[in-house]
Amino acid sequence: MTGNIHSIQSLGAVDGPGVRYVVFMQGCPLRCIYCHNPDTWLTEGGTPTDVDELVRKALRFRPYWKNGGGVTVTGGEPLLQAEFVEEFFARLHEHGVHTALDTSGVGNLSKAEKVLAHTDLVLCDLKFLTKANYLKNCRADFDQIERFLQLTAMKNVPLWIRHVVVPGLTDGMDHLRRVKAKAESYPNFEKLEFLPFHKLCMEKYERLGLEFPLKDTPAMNPDALKTMVAQL
Repeated sequence: MTGNIHSIQSLGAVDGPGVRYVVFMQGCPLRCIYCHNPDTWLTEGGTPTDVDELVRKALRFRPYWKNGGGVTVTGGEPLLQAEFVEEFFARLHEHGVHTALDTSGVGNLSKAEKVLAHTDLVLCDLKFLTKANYLKNCRADFDQIERFLQLTAMKNVPLWIRHVVVPGLTDGMDHLRRVKAKAESYPNFEKLEFLPFHKLCMEKYERLGLEFPLKDTPAMNPDALKTMVAQL
């Protein structure tokens, strides 16, 4: 089984619990207006990698996973290569490794269900709260994301919800409260992460000859966001 890998972060600290080996898959069907990895959009351009090879590479970093760490697969959208992720996670489970899937929730649900059978944690990006906003700002179907989140609950896979807070778009207190309520409505919900919008991706867009849709939007002040979250 071969997957198309965009890149690897050997010692990640923000994509799940503990220190993690983070695999970025190539390819994403969404076009979120604040996406910071436009270089992962196209399905071509990554590095073909065998499951056995990737498992061997990941296990080299096992000494760093003592305090609850493990492996996270993200993207792009990892569920575009669901069969590969399923086999990769299954092999990691044979070695007792904690697995985390960082996803937008799009993709074939029957294939996603097979991935979840070997997934210890789902990190799902809940980008907006309405069908109209998902379609406008991500080119995605909100109903599909909801079905995926319901599937994680049915499979009782622990769930962390992530939400990017963008000034003038998703930074209203009422909106943040509704995001919190939505996250807490899932029985398998464990943690909510509000992520401040930033523009460190601008160089990537320029290199790819793309215009960043939110180039004129100010970055979200992390301290201001912490103050807001404390009021929820």
